[in-house]
Amino acid sequence: MKSPRKSPFFLSDPSIRLLLFGGKGGVGKTTASAATALELALRHPERSLLLVSTDPAHSLQDSLAGAPLPPNLQVMELDAMVYLREFQVKNRQRLMEIASRGTFLDEEDINRFLELSLPGMDELMAFLEISRWIKEGAYDLIIMDTAPTGHALRLMEMPDTIRNWLAALDTLLAKQRYMKKLFRGSYDRDDLDHFVEGLAASVREMELLLKDRKECRFVPVMLAETLSIEETLDLIRELHRLQIGVEDLVINRLYPESSCLTCRNIRARQLEELCRIFNDPGFSRLRLWGVPLYPEEIRGMESLRFFWKGLKEIKPVSGEDPLSLPLLSPRVDSPPPLPAPAMSMLVFAGKGGVGKTTLACATALRLARTYTGKRILLFSADPAHSLSDCLNIPLGPEPKLVAPGLWAMEMDATADFVALKKQYREELTQFLSQLMPNHDLTFDREVMERIMDLSPPGIDELMALTAMMYFLTPENYDLLILDAAPTGHLVRLLELPEIIAGWLKAVFTLFLKYRKIFWLPGISERLVRLSKDLKRLRSVLSDPSRSALYAVSILTEMSFAETTDLVAACGRLKIQVPHLFLNMATPESPDPLCGSLFRRESVVRERFLMKFPHISQTVVYRQSEPRGIENLDVLGQLLYRHSK
Repeated sequence: MKSPRKSPFFLSDPSIRLLLFGGKGGVGKTTASAATALELALRHPERSLLLVSTDPAHSLQDSLAGAPLPPNLQVMELDAMVYLREFQVKNRQRLMEIASRGTFLDEEDINRFLELSLPGMDELMAFLEISRWIKEGAYDLIIMDTAPTGHALRLMEMPDTIRNWLAALDTLLAKQRYMKKLFRGSYDRDDLDHFVEGLAASVREMELLLKDRKECRFVPVMLAETLSIEETLDLIRELHRLQIGVEDLVINRLYPESSCLTCRNIRARQLEELCRIFNDPGFSRLRLWGVPLYPEEIRGMESLRFFWKGLKEIKPVSGEDPLSLPLLSPRVDSPPPLPAPAMSMLVFAGKGGVGKTTLACATALRLARTYTGKRILLFSADPAHSLSDCLNIPLGPEPKLVAPGLWAMEMDATADFVALKKQYREELTQFLSQLMPNHDLTFDREVMERIMDLSPPGIDELMALTAMMYFLTPENYDLLILDAAPTGHLVRLLELPEIIAGWLKAVFTLFLKYRKIFWLPGISERLVRLSKDLKRLRSVLSDPSRSALYAVSILTEMSFAETTDLVAACGRLKIQVPHLFLNMATPESPDPLCGSLFRRESVVRERFLMKFPHISQTVVYRQSEPRGIENLDVLGQLLYRHSK
């Protein structure tokens, strides 16, 4: 039996030096991290604090809304690429020298791979900088607003990625060490050895900090909704596996008791989900803290300071049976026409937690019902998959029939690249053993094996996305519908083709240059296919007659700001955005809470209309959770205009 506590550890434990807030997009982790930073800065004026965002789609400044900060609190939205560029400039000469020492590959060959492998490590470099600030005592406490679940976990796992990269660098130095020791009898470690060792030590220190349960805590933030609960459970399991301390869990936006049918319905569903949480062993070791839904959007100093006032530790509690209440039927204003039958790809994108998975599923079901005879594939590119939870059907990395004419799958982003590296090693070993069976090529073989470890981070996700081009053929599927990763990482993913194209060119150049001793026909064929799929993906995405991106947002200022960034990025990438769904809107009501929500959402609605006059916009109102094929099918029928 847990002893009662008045406040969570993250608000009361002075030994914590690194505090990370994370969870599914749109659950309020930015608000929670900003409110915590303000609360602790004002409560402890003698302590220095830093509030920092590592999410590529920053929203800290939107949350603070220009509020004057306490003098002991600094706020930083990290431009991770700045830290990567600084690392490259500072260490370019060292990297070039390492490249020149290694093997028969010349300086130009290795330099090309070293340059291409660095993009994608920008977040790691920023995290290493944060780790250094903590080690040097630059701040007494650093509070991090992390990216949504899937990408936050990838950052937590970054030590393994950088270890592979460092092992590749170390392999380049190993041959010179061996030769000097062989002919001189000894080898004195030099500046390059110290550089590689120092970077490895920094990564180890970062990893030790993350696993230090006294100095580092991760605070998951979630909503009392099925999809949020399932993703949070996955997050908690991974944090335990990575040995990162989790003590408290914040459940945000809990509805109060009310006579309003909308409020009663949502509250009954929330209480039902809370009962499920208490019976789930995944949550048993954590303290659950509830924060109520506030009538006004939490932005600026005054509301952020008020955020934790309603915080209470949650105990099992019963409420109305949701089945006894009338359902909140779906309601849609200004539905758009159905996507044209000639469309090949639809992308549903937006800030995490705005319901893009739900709308992608409902759209896929509607199109499968309308365009009979077409074969449609619905798939997810978000590392934190939620398609299976939304459809209420278990899915895997192979297409599964979920309704007549509709298949669905959740891509395993790492599987293809792991298989590619395995094939490369096997083919390389076989080729070298046949070419020079009596020669010791230990160091050269190791360097060549490590070439794949010098690939750009993010290539696995892009490979998975380009692999979808295999399915877009007359004999497979007519239409692909993508449930995309949250905005910041989707934009980065769509920008990656330029980097990957450069990496492929470097690999092909290497294979051609050393074709007499480096002939790997199987891998060459696979990379040629990847290059073709990449070009085809870019061609489809930039053709408005074949593809479109449907932006999904909710009626808050923060989601408005992020949607603005998404539409601007699509403009740069020449991706068509013909429509915008404004999801989870509150209907007009005399109830004080719903009435207040409706009024503030109406202001944001006007901003959307003024900002995007040339993009058609649809309002989708709050409803009973549209989970499962039957409920999603009903929503899909309302989501688009019926053909005349």
